[in-house]
Amino acid sequence: MTVAIYLDHAATTPLLPEVIAAYTSALTLVGNPSSIHSQGQNAKRMLEEARERVAASVGADSVEVTFTSGGTEAINLAIKGLFWARAFAPASARGPARARARASANPTTERRRIISTRAEHHATIDTLEWLERHEGAIIEWIPVDPYGRIDLAALAAALAAADDVALITTLWANNEVGTVQPVADIVQLASVRGVPVHADAVSAFGQLPIDFHESGLAALSISAHKVGGPVGIGALVIARSASVTPLIHGGNQQRARSGTQNAAGAVAFGVAAGLISHDVAAMAQLRDQLITAVRGAVPDAMLRGDPVDRVAGNAHFTFPGCEGDSLLFLLDVAGFSVSTGSACQAGVPEASHVLLAMGLDEADARGALRITLGHGTTRAEVEAFVAALPNAVAKARSAGYADRVTTLGH
Repeated sequence: MTVAIYLDHAATTPLLPEVIAAYTSALTLVGNPSSIHSQGQNAKRMLEEARERVAASVGADSVEVTFTSGGTEAINLAIKGLFWARAFAPASARGPARARARASANPTTERRRIISTRAEHHATIDTLEWLERHEGAIIEWIPVDPYGRIDLAALAAALAAADDVALITTLWANNEVGTVQPVADIVQLASVRGVPVHADAVSAFGQLPIDFHESGLAALSISAHKVGGPVGIGALVIARSASVTPLIHGGNQQRARSGTQNAAGAVAFGVAAGLISHDVAAMAQLRDQLITAVRGAVPDAMLRGDPVDRVAGNAHFTFPGCEGDSLLFLLDVAGFSVSTGSACQAGVPEASHVLLAMGLDEADARGALRITLGHGTTRAEVEAFVAALPNAVAKARSAGYADRVTTLGH
C-alpha cells in the first residue's frame, strides 16, 4: 500500500519524536498533581514546569495559563467566561443565573453585545449562537474583506455606536484561508472602550510569533496538536486583569477550570511548545513554490486569503467547476491527504462559511481545497502533489463525478 503524503497539517500535525518520548515517560508516572504525598508533588512539579514552557512560548506568565482539553474548550471558556463575567456587572453577580437576576433588578448594567465575524472557526460561531439562544447575548457580526480580514472601519463604528459590548472575539489567523488578522488594531480600538478581546490563536500558534503581554489581549486560545503535541490538551491564556467565569466547577485546581489536571498531556504540550521555532521562512518559501506551481498546473485556480499576510504553511485554492469533496477523494486515492476546509453533514457537502463570508457565491465556494504544510514536508512531496493535481481536477470536473462520490458516501 502506498504511504500517503500528508498535506493537512492545519487539521493536526504528527507528534514530534521528542514529544512522544516525553509523553510516554510521563504516562508511566503515578500521582495526582493535587495530592500532597511525594508522588503527587512530583506530578505537580512536572505539570508546573510544563505550564511555564507553554507560557514562555506565547509571552505569558505561567499563572495566566489554564490547561484545557483542547482548542474548542479553550474558545468556549474564553467566550462564555468573559461574557458571563462582564454581561451584568458588577463582579459580585457573575454566572448565568445570578446574572439574569441582577439584570432584572438593574438592567442599566447590561453588557450583552459580542462582536465577531462570520469567518470564525465553528467553535466560536457555535458558541456565540448558543449564547444568543440561551443567555440573551446580542451578536454583532462585522463583515470581512475578500481576503477574510475583518473590516476595521465597521468594527470602530460598532464600538462607537454602543456601550454594551461585553467582548470581541477574533481569529488571530484564519484556519481555512490562512489570512492573519490585524490583532493589534483590533485591541487598540477595543481598549479605548474598555472592551476585552479574545483571540483564537489555534491556527496561528507555531506559525507566527505571539507575545501575549505585548498584544494587550484579555484571553488567547491555543492547542497542542497543531504544533506536534498530542490531541486532548490545549490552553486558555487569561490576562491577570481579566475575569472569566468557569464552565466547569469542582475542585478549583486551576484559576478558571476545575478537574484533575492532565499532567502527562501538559508535559507533552510543554515539550512541543518549547520546540516551536518562529523562523518559518523555509516553510513560507516552500508554500510560495507550491502556490506558483499550482497556478502553473491549473491556471484558473484561485488563491484565497491574503497573498502575503498569511500563515507560513497555508495554501488555499478554489477550482472552478469542481466540488472540493470530489477533489479530496481523487487526491486521497492518488496518495495525498488534503482538506476541503468545508463542512460535510449527513453526507451533503456544504460550501465553506468562511468563503461565503468573504463574498464568494456558493458555486465557487464549493470548489475549495486547503493544502497545509508542516514540519517534515519536503519539496519532493509538494512536487508530487502538483504533478497529480491536474488529473484530479480534470476528473472532478467531469459530468456526474460529484454525484458518484456522494453515492459512495465519501
